[in-house]
Amino acid sequence: METAHSQEQAAPAAFTAFARFVLFGGGVGITSSFAVSALACWFPWVLANALITVVSTLLATELHARFTFGGERATWRQHAQSAGSAAVAYAVTCVAMLILQQLVVAPGAVLEQAVYLSASAFAGVARFAVLRLVVFARNRSQAAPTVRAARPVHATVARTAAPAGPAVLCHAA
Repeated sequence: METAHSQEQAAPAAFTAFARFVLFGGGVGITSSFAVSALACWFPWVLANALITVVSTLLATELHARFTFGGERATWRQHAQSAGSAAVAYAVTCVAMLILQQLVVAPGAVLEQAVYLSASAFAGVARFAVLRLVVFARNRSQAAPTVRAARPVHATVARTAAPAGPAVLCHAA
């Protein structure tokens, strides 16, 4: 019974964390797209994109560490792991688009968007899982409340007679 109650409490926490992941990650992503466009007025687009990608990854990781997964500042190791997961997510979307180009000679904009968004959603869910279960798992274990037993457990101990002589005791040892 306690297990079902614990699972009920764990599910909303995961859902809430995922909602925050989407909110913070999506918010940083949208803001980043505007920032790249603004910086591209003064710098080459490739340089502006690289700079904003680094800054937005650092910002999103810090937001996820503090608000999505644990309430603490992100360590440098967590920043590196998060950047690695972001790079893998980027690679997944690139591979999906390359596969589309190999399968369809001239894909339309709707098909391209469907493939890109599907790959992006898959990569985002996988990235959430990696961040939650690996990168920020320490934060959750430190912040997790202790679980109390619903009812006290009573044990019944059966007593048996002690062996009669020292020879029996030595043999048992």
